[in-house]
Amino acid sequence: MKYTKEHEWLRVEGDLVVVGITEHAATALGDVVFVELPEVETVIAEGDEVVVIESVKAASDILAPLDGEIVEVNQKLVENPALVNEDPIGAAWFFKVRVDDLSVLDEFMDEDEYNDLIG
Repeated sequence: MKYTKEHEWLRVEGDLVVVGITEHAATALGDVVFVELPEVETVIAEGDEVVVIESVKAASDILAPLDGEIVEVNQKLVENPALVNEDPIGAAWFFKVRVDDLSVLDEFMDEDEYNDLIG
């Protein structure tokens, strides 16, 4: 698993990258009450706003950590946004993206580096 400075996690599944937010981010947001996900087949570029997430504390945009095409979104989050708080690293993934070259993940932090960031 890789991590971004914006507190997203990235996990490779075959030729796809699964994207979600870290436990640290979920805790900081507080109780999540709404999640808006991108459309499947949306082509995204690094830095694009792709997810809107609202909690009792604030609304936030989740930015695309890399370029690619959205191939699947987690509809369970739309139906039950609280999953973000309950299982941010597991059941609460946001979307799966197909990227041209998985080696772009080498640019992101590993778990130790991320823990140093939030430490």
